[in-house]
Formats: sequence, structure tokens, C-alpha cells
Amino acid sequence: MTRVAEIPAALEAATADQPAARVALVAAVGAPSHAYLFAGPTGAGKRDAARALAAELLAAGAPDPDDARRRALADPSPHPDLVWIRPVGTQHLVDQVRERVIAAAAYRPFEGERRVFVIEDADAMAEESQNALLKTLEEPAPFAHLLLISAEPAALLETVRSRCQTIRFARLAPQQLEARLASRGGATESEVERRAVARLAGGDTARALLLLSEQGVELREAAIDCVRAAATGELSERPWLGLLEAAGLAGEAATAEVREAAAAITEEAGDEGSVEARRRAREAEEAGRRVARRVRTQVLDLGLGLVASWLRDLAAVADGAEDLVLNADRGDELSAQAADIEVLGARRGAELVMDTRRRLTVNVSEELALEALCFKLEGVLAAA
Repeated sequence: MTRVAEIPAALEAATADQPAARVALVAAVGAPSHAYLFAGPTGAGKRDAARALAAELLAAGAPDPDDARRRALADPSPHPDLVWIRPVGTQHLVDQVRERVIAAAAYRPFEGERRVFVIEDADAMAEESQNALLKTLEEPAPFAHLLLISAEPAALLETVRSRCQTIRFARLAPQQLEARLASRGGATESEVERRAVARLAGGDTARALLLLSEQGVELREAAIDCVRAAATGELSERPWLGLLEAAGLAGEAATAEVREAAAAITEEAGDEGSVEARRRAREAEEAGRRVARRVRTQVLDLGLGLVASWLRDLAAVADGAEDLVLNADRGDELSAQAADIEVLGARRGAELVMDTRRRLTVNVSEELALEALCFKLEGVLAAA
């Protein structure tokens, strides 16, 4: 059996909270398969683990293993034998999968003995892309290794899944996520703030980091403002607009990132005036609109989840169950507000929020839905 001391440092760090995945990945370093599917919830560490495995695969047989490992671990990586693709917008472009993975997988390594191809958010591949990838998965070159990363592996074709060795990642517990947040460089928040964010994030590292960012702090405050205003009957300031503004800003930022990435892909087509370049530019514009909508929806849903968590915490405090509180860093405010809230009203309010989250998935007007929610909350949050 491999001893802990023999586990590569990057791989050990990436799988610190995933013992089952660590066992499978250590075995992969010694005797790698041609294809792996990293499957598990968002924020569980799949991306870091895939990069660590890629670094070890490329270090093996390289003229300078340490240098090859160092370059492979960089993001973005300058290693010529590591191809890492992310979806442009909500889907991978078919041409990108064909050119950067399928066609490139037939070429021998520039350095060392192996080439590694990583497809992030593999479930975002259209069925056409997945079918095109099948031959590469069935008959790979001996030096090619494919790593697929997916939070929704069921969205992949069975024919794709069956040709990959699956490495499963579990959802992080709040304590594990809190420890991750504490260990990162440059942390400035308090311990109680990290504890609250770790509970609110539901095991998702990316979501926890968002909540600790300036944008996340504003989103959380906007969510609490909605409850505060509804409880006091002060809805004339339209507090729901804070949630909409935070979601809109997130969508704009995501669009800018997509357009920057798409511009690089468009450049590969050559002359800006060519038919191919114009086609890719149109695809990039469409992708930008799609991703803006997706990110806006995700952030708005997160904001509503924060509203629901605050209402549940109010009910918990009123019931004397402070140990169940998620917003542990806002205990004083919760206690003061809970004194004037009916427990059943707070619970009913949380149900109304969840109903609004479901309604927003069927393209109802966001602003009207949030306005209606706040006035409904005002009705159920009756004074004790």
C-alpha cells in the first residue's frame, strides 16, 4: 500500500477532505487509465484534484519532472502538453472540443511521455460534442489522458461515462469548508464569520468565497434588508432592488469574462473579416448573453436562499435553538429581531421564499416576483 509520505504534495493538498478520491488518485499516478470522470458537487475540490493529477502525469518521464509539475500546476498553465478547456458561456463550443481535444489528442507530446486533456464542466458539452469525443475515448493514443470534470455526471451520455473511470467527490461538511477558508492566504474575516459562511455555503467552496467577497457581503446584506423591511412594514424603499442589483452586477462581470475568453478563441480563426471569425464572434456574443442570464439567475437564487436562511434562523432563535443558527456572526441582530417575530410566521416566510425560488425557474418577472414576496412576508411576519 502507498504510504502517505509518497503522496505528491499537490495531490495531498487537493484531496485533504476527500479520502476516497485520494486513494483512487494515488493509484492513478502509478498506473493511469486513459480517461477519468471527476464527479461530485460544485466546490468539492474536483478542479484542484484534476490539476494535481495532470501535473503528476506530465512529470512522469519529463526531462525535468519538478519543472514540468510546476508549470502544469499553474493556472493558466504554460505546459504545452496540458490542454484545459472551459465552456464559453453555458456550453462548450463544438469546434473547440473537436480542435483542441479530439484532433490534438493524436499528436505526440512536445515534452516527456504524455499529454493531458482536461474538460471542465464536461456536462456542458452538447450531445454532438460528446458523440464526437467517443472515438477518442474508445481508441485513445497511448500517451493521451482525458480528465472530465462534472457536477452533473447524469447529463453526460452513458456511452461517455462508461468509458471513463469515475472518481467520486463528496460534499464538504461545514467544518471542512471552514478549515479550508481559514487556511487560504490573505484571510481577513473573523472566525465566527468564516463559520457562518461555511454553513451558508452548503459545502460549496466557490460559494463560500463569493459570500466573503465584497459582492457577497452586499448580497447577504440585501437579503437581510428584505426581511428587516418586511418585518417593520417599511417596504417603500423597495429593498428587493438590492437583490436584483447584486445579481445584475454579477451577470455583467461574468459576461466580460466570457467575451475575453471568446476573443482569444476568435483570434485562432485568423483574419477578423473571415467567415469563420465572424461566426465565432456571433457565437461568443450569444454565449455572453446566455452566461449573463445564468449567473444572474444563480446569484439571485443564492440571495433568496440567504433570505430563507435568515427567516429560519429567526424561528430557531425564537424557539431557543440557537445552536441551529446558520448566520452565527449576526447573533445579536437575530435575537433582537426574533423578539418581535412570530415563530410560525418566520417559518411560513421561509416557505414563501422557497416557493418564489421555484417560480423564478419558469421565467416570471423577477422584479414582480420579489416585490410580491416582500409584501407576503410583511403579511406573515406579524408582531408578537
